[in-house]
Amino acid sequence: MVVAAGIALGQWQTHRAEEKLAIQQRIEVRAKEAPLQALPPDSDAGASEFRHVLLEGEFVPQWTVYLENRPHDGAVGFHVLTPFKIAGSQRTVMVARGWAPRDATDRARVPHPATPAGLTRIDGILRRDAGHVLQLGQADAPKPGAILQNLDIAALAAASGLQLSSLVVEQRAAPPDGNDGLVRDWPVPSLGIDRHRAYALQWYALAAMALVFFLVTGLRRKGNDRQ
Repeated sequence: MVVAAGIALGQWQTHRAEEKLAIQQRIEVRAKEAPLQALPPDSDAGASEFRHVLLEGEFVPQWTVYLENRPHDGAVGFHVLTPFKIAGSQRTVMVARGWAPRDATDRARVPHPATPAGLTRIDGILRRDAGHVLQLGQADAPKPGAILQNLDIAALAAASGLQLSSLVVEQRAAPPDGNDGLVRDWPVPSLGIDRHRAYALQWYALAAMALVFFLVTGLRRKGNDRQ
């Protein structure tokens, strides 16, 4: 049982490393492609992830939401997301604008970074989602200014009436009219390849030791039985 468990867990860690290696390769390839000048359709979400995108439109600040349990450099805080309505279209995309620290004295208080008004141009990277953390219990329906564990785009679209894309844009630079105080140091999705490989090696080593232990003790027992 120990051998089987060690091999299974080693294979799982190896698979995770291969998945992240594939993500890293996609990021490197798509970083060399020309920036998209329009929001791709939802049907192309997989092919468009990690593409550089330049979009023009207006933020919808009243529907800003805050994803909690997003630490940065050991500090607790939020990812601040605001809908962005594409110019000349009803399509809207959630823009992950950056990270802000959480108020240590009042956990219900949220940051209010300056939001550009009127026609704005944003520079970002397309992602299929805003990332996920462990969520306990059923999520409440989204509302303006809500603190959420995870972003449910379908639920947010239903609550807001906005025609939201399934994609998310991770903003790369501060607004052209000044710094809004947000940190744009996004987690690298391919991070941890070497760690997964190290864990896989440990699990395979455990399986090998369990097999050797089984063989050695089995031979000793056999010898004792003969005596």
